[in-house]
Amino acid sequence: MPKLKTRKAAAKRFRATGTGKIVRRKAFKNHLLEKKSSKKKSELSKAVLVKECDADNVRGMMPYL
Repeated sequence: MPKLKTRKAAAKRFRATGTGKIVRRKAFKNHLLEKKSSKKKSELSKAVLVKECDADNVRGMMPYL
């Protein structure tokens, strides 16, 4: 069998934790930051877990995760 290819777009956006859960960045932290409060920007900086209903799709894009 040939090796499975990883989708590079997914590899740049997601990573696995030690327990096998998938982590992602939050949106809305790229531009237009002047009008956002420091608290909002701080909250957007934190990584969050991918929902379980979406995790299967991500795992399919990254077979060696």
